[in-house]
Amino acid sequence: MTKPIVAIVGRPNVGKSTLFNRIIGARQAIVHDQPGVTRDRHYAETDWAGRDFVLIDTGGYVPESDDVFERAIREQVRVSIEEAAVILFVVDGQEGLYPIDMEVAQMLRKAQKKVVLAVNKIDSRKYELHQAEFYELGLGEPHPVSAISGFHSGDLLDVIIDGFPPPSEEEEVQHMQLAIIGRPNVGKSSITNAIVGAERSIVTDVPGTTRDAVDSTLEYNGRRLTLIDTAGLRRKSRVKENVEYFSTLRTLKSIQRCDVAMCLLDGADGMTHQDIDVLNEAVRFNKGVVIVVNKWDLVEKDHRTADLITKDIHARVKMFDYIPVIFVSAMTRQRVLKALDLCLEVHDERSKRIPTSELNDRILEILREKPPPATPTGKQVKVFYATQVRAEPPVIVIFTNEPKYIPESYRRFVERQIRGIWSFKGVPLTVQFRRTKPE
Repeated sequence: MTKPIVAIVGRPNVGKSTLFNRIIGARQAIVHDQPGVTRDRHYAETDWAGRDFVLIDTGGYVPESDDVFERAIREQVRVSIEEAAVILFVVDGQEGLYPIDMEVAQMLRKAQKKVVLAVNKIDSRKYELHQAEFYELGLGEPHPVSAISGFHSGDLLDVIIDGFPPPSEEEEVQHMQLAIIGRPNVGKSSITNAIVGAERSIVTDVPGTTRDAVDSTLEYNGRRLTLIDTAGLRRKSRVKENVEYFSTLRTLKSIQRCDVAMCLLDGADGMTHQDIDVLNEAVRFNKGVVIVVNKWDLVEKDHRTADLITKDIHARVKMFDYIPVIFVSAMTRQRVLKALDLCLEVHDERSKRIPTSELNDRILEILREKPPPATPTGKQVKVFYATQVRAEPPVIVIFTNEPKYIPESYRRFVERQIRGIWSFKGVPLTVQFRRTKPE
């Protein structure tokens, strides 16, 4: 299920980024007295009272400015508002009501979305009387808060999440949800058309949760799968760079919904920094991933080219060398269905469970031959047993007497050993160490 998006908006220097950091509990957004420091969006997953949501911090909104950055920020704020379930409108309770606040409020009323009005910088009760003037914005009750001290932040969050779906177990989905992701203009729409066009037995076409996206559910080789098409970007932005911004929001929502992400690259361009960013998001959400190099028909090549490009990709993302790479042409449909077969294989890998007895018989012998390093006091770190506690995505827990002293390098060593035996092709694998006492 897609998590609701909450977008923080407001004029410059009212404390949006400070409030963002307060809500997510980390110092992620840059905070500075100078207006306009937040030029790009920042987003993070967070939760309150069991309700999960995605929080977006936007730049300061300045109407009608010709400054290129402020024009870009305006457009990004508009995009965030379109995508959001709730808009958190932040004003400055110490400086009072500004004409810009009135203009932003007028724009928000037209959006017809739930708006929560936060009067920030109410650092003590003496400022609470200042909130009354913000009723003039016509957005309902102003909610006092101090992003710096956390004053009334819990009350504000209660209002934000009111109406969000209650926490529940994930619904069992019997077929693969496949998201086709990638930076703009790598051929996502063409790949979708090639898959759907090659496999005619479409079951349903229903509107997706992202704007202009259509989920196509189809039967393929006796299996049902849903394509989450993120390619329908038809919106003309006044500022060119916002195409990338809008694409990022759509990709984020699609990754949340999928089981496997088909990450497209342009064969002529190779792997770019933006491609790596997209790939990182899919791995961060623990989705199965297949790297698909598109436009292969346009690349000059010989019998070694594919191997060299695969090695180059894995060299650039060394931590993700378990992700398979396949070369296709959406235009000619070359290997498109093989890429689909590979995605189904990764989906099966993601749902795989290793019996506890088999896991212990094979992995404990290796770990006892090469045990973790001793603690700083020289105490031996002992490994007792291992078990897979979850699938989709897979999580393996290894019980030991001193988990806090096990270095990250040893965790990666254990992951490599597990992959060497059970593969988990294309699937992020979580290996955790927990404390237990020997029987």
